[in-house]
Amino acid sequence: MTIHDTGRRAFASDNYAGVLPEAMAAIAAANGGHQASYGDDVYTARLQEVVREHFGERAEVFPVFNGTGANVLSLTSVLPRWGAVVAASTAHVHVDEGGAPERMTGLKLLPVPSEDGKLTPDLVAREAWGWGNEHRAQPLAVTISQTTEMGTLYTPDEVRALGEFAHERGMALHVDGARLWNAAAALGVPFRDFTTDAGVDVLSLGGTKIGLLGAEAVVVLDPDRATGLRYLRKATMQLASKMRFASAQLLALFEDGLGVRTAAHANAMATRLRTALEAEALPGLAFTQDTAANAVFATVPPDVVERIRKRVRFHDWNIATSEVRWMTSWDTTESDVDGFVAVIREELESA
Repeated sequence: MTIHDTGRRAFASDNYAGVLPEAMAAIAAANGGHQASYGDDVYTARLQEVVREHFGERAEVFPVFNGTGANVLSLTSVLPRWGAVVAASTAHVHVDEGGAPERMTGLKLLPVPSEDGKLTPDLVAREAWGWGNEHRAQPLAVTISQTTEMGTLYTPDEVRALGEFAHERGMALHVDGARLWNAAAALGVPFRDFTTDAGVDVLSLGGTKIGLLGAEAVVVLDPDRATGLRYLRKATMQLASKMRFASAQLLALFEDGLGVRTAAHANAMATRLRTALEAEALPGLAFTQDTAANAVFATVPPDVVERIRKRVRFHDWNIATSEVRWMTSWDTTESDVDGFVAVIREELESA
């Protein structure tokens, strides 16, 4: 029974979109008969092989239910109980996970302000100090988001610089890859170019935002730095009994480049949105961040924001500055974008 308007579209989050048809098909194909539970199934075994093809022969994959769980597991696996993590002040682990990383495992987050959501070695250095000081939580990891919460993108060289900085100080590097597929599409390079080969130790591989249903993963790139995932996943309630259905969906993303193609489409729709609005030169509209993937950040007069939102839903980013975020998804169409542009134009011109 369908009880929602299936024709409604929004630009609030790629989480609003439904499930990729290929993901639904993967679930159906994995159904029927019996398979061993808790990851001892043929789909999870095949996923391990595919992940190593894309991330390197030492990579290990651990499917989980959600992105917060992936981040908590990843960070816990690289830290002792007295460890701390340097993160951008806008990082999802800091502002959007209800304190889960700190509540669940006792680690300490050390946020650093960043105008574009990206960290640099100089920014990390502001909190990477105090080793051996028993009064300070020990900074033993760096976490970055790829793409960032501000819609910006790290190049492979930028990731590599952070990896080198972290490793020289005995710190691990984690990537929150909730939108890693969008980053891969935007960069146009293989995953390992901006992860394994750039010094990333462990990453959270997103699935939900690209169109999967309850399927994310932790990918350990350096097993010497990230330990105990097999036990931590169970202890943090992220071990699925019928894991084959999560693994089958993740496999579908790797098959024939589906994940990257899907992300490239979402990215292209964000570019279409921004390009169209820039061409309009609308009064009161200004862009605040680069549109590197599938998010557009802009400022709009507060009264106009509410009028637009009554017609098409989206999120505020910074109410104090009237900054908003418009996000495209795997199922955003050109007509969706063009219709949204028309709404924004009408409301700004009537202000």
